[in-house]
Amino acid sequence: KFEFNPKDGIDNPALSLAEDTDGEGVGKPRFYLLSKDSTETFGFCLHKELGCQGHVIQQVELGGLAQRRGLQDGDRLLQVNGHFVDNMDHHRVVQKMKASGNQVLLAVLDGESYEAAKALGKDLSQMLPADIRPRLCHITRDKSGFGFSVSGPEGIKGTFQLSVRQDGPAERAGVPPDSWLLELNGASVRSYSYAQLNRKVPAPVMGGWGTGTGNVAEHPAFPIQLKQSGSKVTLLVASSAVEEFYRLQGLQVTAALADTSWLPFKARELHMVKGPDGYGFLLKEDDCSSGATGQFLWDVDVGLPAEQAGMKEGDRLLAVNGESIEGLDHHQTVLRIRARDDQVTLLVIDPAADEFYQSVGFGDPAWSCS
Repeated sequence: KFEFNPKDGIDNPALSLAEDTDGEGVGKPRFYLLSKDSTETFGFCLHKELGCQGHVIQQVELGGLAQRRGLQDGDRLLQVNGHFVDNMDHHRVVQKMKASGNQVLLAVLDGESYEAAKALGKDLSQMLPADIRPRLCHITRDKSGFGFSVSGPEGIKGTFQLSVRQDGPAERAGVPPDSWLLELNGASVRSYSYAQLNRKVPAPVMGGWGTGTGNVAEHPAFPIQLKQSGSKVTLLVASSAVEEFYRLQGLQVTAALADTSWLPFKARELHMVKGPDGYGFLLKEDDCSSGATGQFLWDVDVGLPAEQAGMKEGDRLLAVNGESIEGLDHHQTVLRIRARDDQVTLLVIDPAADEFYQSVGFGDPAWSCS
């Protein structure tokens, strides 16, 4: 059955199979995608209670985001952004939540089912899909092309399946075989039919667009912000299993949920112990390429802890001690850095990687690195 708040409509229901499907009183996990702005909270607290197993959802605010989506007091948190957390230290789970910024994908199980599953000795990780994250893949074409072709049914918009050439650029970039194309260089394909795609991108003879000599930059399928086409292209793709998961959950797949481990662009974690002359950097507030305000690292002193840890001029700060700084102003960020007297761990990203993530609509990549 589908459970949803009539005020919200059915665009983001949680698939709930709470009935006793196996005769043992154990229901099924429920999945929720929570998205907020920087002035909001997710509308619940996470507790580790004495004598109570698991990470417990508590204090669900009436009318808040969590309550509107369907979270309930007593639910147990099993997964955060595709990572199984039931057997994880509570502080680490809280850090993962905080590092998520303004969007988080949760898997929960109702308290009664959780206790029943534990009593039966069930492996809760086996109740969850093995992989629920789409992939961002950055492909550099070789002399034969990008290494993939696209097919789709006539008359149906946004349905494009990829055929991937073995050991070609797309496969090496992490594109799964027979995966579904969701976005190209940050532009959604949902509004395009296959006929429109063909009109926009003339398919080269033998092999379909992307595998032959056709140039995506010269014949853009999606004219919106194709900044990195030509010799490089970035795809958001989902395997058939991942696509089916989101379709059944009624959730929209976005780049913010993606597995970024295949990308050549990485955020970096810097651990520093303060020396006699401090850490050796200056934090400055400035505008990001997206137009938002960010915290940037400058004046990195040679030989001091910041440079030794790998800090580079112009790095943007994403998180401090495992917690996202999204929504914090300059003063609040400084206080967080100073919270521990003699050491700090910063998650940073260099300008080139930052611009790339912004161009494909990923936003803040902090949680994907946690």
